[in-house]
Amino acid sequence: MARAATTSDAFNAIAEPQRRDILVLLRAGERPVNDLAQELGMSQPRASKHLRVLREVGLVRDRKAGKQRVYGLNAGGLRPIHEWVGGFEQFWNESFDRLDSYVQDLKQAQEQDLERTRQED
Repeated sequence: MARAATTSDAFNAIAEPQRRDILVLLRAGERPVNDLAQELGMSQPRASKHLRVLREVGLVRDRKAGKQRVYGLNAGGLRPIHEWVGGFEQFWNESFDRLDSYVQDLKQAQEQDLERTRQED
C-alpha cells in the first residue's frame, strides 16, 4: 500500500519526528535553515525538504533575508491539531479526577484500618 503524502495535512506532516523537532526549535523564534540543520545534525537540503513540507501544510512561514531563507512558526496552522487533541482534554481530566477520588478513598480506608488496629491494641 502506498504511503500517504506527508504534505496532505498537518497531522501527516508532524508524524515525522524531525519535523516536530523543527517546530520545537521555531517556538523560540525565527531561524535560518542552516541554523536549524546544524542544530538538528542534518544536511541543509534535508532540513529544507522538511521545512517545505511544514510550509505547505501551513505550520511554518518563510521569508527571504539576504541570501538565506528564515523560517518561523505559524501557530495558526497548529489549530486543527490543537482542536483535535483538545477534544481528549475532558476525557483525561475526568479520568484523572476519578483516579484522584479513588486514591483519596484508598487513603481514607487505610487510615480507618490503621485507627481500628490502634484501638484494638
